[in-house]
Amino acid sequence: MSAARERYVVDESGKRVAVVLDMKAYRKMLADLEELEAVRAYDAAKAAHDEVVPFEEAVRRIERKRR
Repeated sequence: MSAARERYVVDESGKRVAVVLDMKAYRKMLADLEELEAVRAYDAAKAAHDEVVPFEEAVRRIERKRR
């Protein structure tokens, strides 16, 4: 978003207290944040050096514990 399109809500003293985004920019920002969260979760999982379990096996283990 360019500086010319940035819009703010200001308080009585002129201090910026909020940002106004159009819906397209807001949705893109949310999508980018979700992707960043997934990358961070992947990085944390890789750093943990935990046992790698195939998805199907993980589901079987979870189902067994539910019974």
